[in-house]
This record gives sequence, structure tokens and C-alpha cells, in this order.
Amino acid sequence: MRSEIIATHEKVGWRVEKITCSNHTASHVDAPLHKIAGGANLDDIPLERWVGAAVIADLRPSAADQRFGPDDLAPRLAGDLRDQIVLLCTGWGERRAKTEEWLHHAPMLGEAGARWLVERGVRGVGIDYYSIGDAAVHEILLSKGVWIVEELRFSEEVMALPQPIEFWSLPINFKGHTGAFCRPVAVVK
Repeated sequence: MRSEIIATHEKVGWRVEKITCSNHTASHVDAPLHKIAGGANLDDIPLERWVGAAVIADLRPSAADQRFGPDDLAPRLAGDLRDQIVLLCTGWGERRAKTEEWLHHAPMLGEAGARWLVERGVRGVGIDYYSIGDAAVHEILLSKGVWIVEELRFSEEVMALPQPIEFWSLPINFKGHTGAFCRPVAVVK
């Protein structure tokens, strides 16, 4: 990501920055078009689909290279998950760093776990890492219309909330795009 100042108070009376980066940078959502040719783009998904009841699967502590499957998810996600947003807390969001381990060995959702979530009719899936999983995991989720939110942070306050929580993941309105920055919000009532 690159940021440069293109206007200053001294020269024009306000300050403006120009940001150059991928639309899949920082907290962001993935629409099906990200992996599925001809899939839904951001415009095709109604805003209300990005907001809803969410459950958090506390998967801490998670090991390097761990791939979460049904045996990891089922005990932490009891009840009906239909139309719910499932958020995976691995603890690795707090370890964010440009290290070999963080960049290439973080825990993620595995293919069997992705299929398990799809079978339960979830609306969206999120994780506290820059990727939910490998290309196959993306395809399993996105081909069934399950959107993805990546690069979440889970505060202890959020982890202590009674579940389900109300979760918002509204993307920036980039027309026709595969994904966009978002501001993930857990609504505390």
C-alpha cells in the first residue's frame, strides 16, 4: 500500500491523500466474483446481506498451519447457523507482523470446514487473518454465495458479548468490484 499527500492546507486550504493499494487490503470483504468467473460482484449483493446476526467461534489457541474442519467448528458453533454470519477468532490477528510464520503459516479454514459451513446455510464467514483459506476454500464458499470478510480484530469486549451478536461489514461501494475495504462493527447494545 502506498499513500501520498496530494494537497496541503498551505497550498489549497485542505489536505488530501492518494492511496494506492489492492481493494483486498486491510479489513475487506470478498464477493463471489473474486474467485468465481461470472459470480456476483459487490453491486449484486444487497447491503442488508452484509449485516446480521453473527456467532464467534473462539478457536484460540490456534497452531501454525492448522486448517479448521468440522471437528474444530461443531463444538464452538452449536445451534442453527442458517443465515448467520460465522466469525473465526484464531488469535492470530493479534500477532499481525511481516514474519515468515504470520505471512505463510497462519491457521485458516480448511476445505472440510468450508463445506460444513456451506451445508449449514451460513450467510458469510470471517477470520482474523488476511485470508480465510486457500483458493479451494474461497471457491467452496463463494460458489455458494457465502461472502467472506478478512482481517478482523476481536477485542476482549467483543469476545465477552452474549451471542449471537449484531455484525456489520458494509463494503465501500466500488461498482462491479470483487471486494472492498470495510469497517467491521460488532454492535454493542
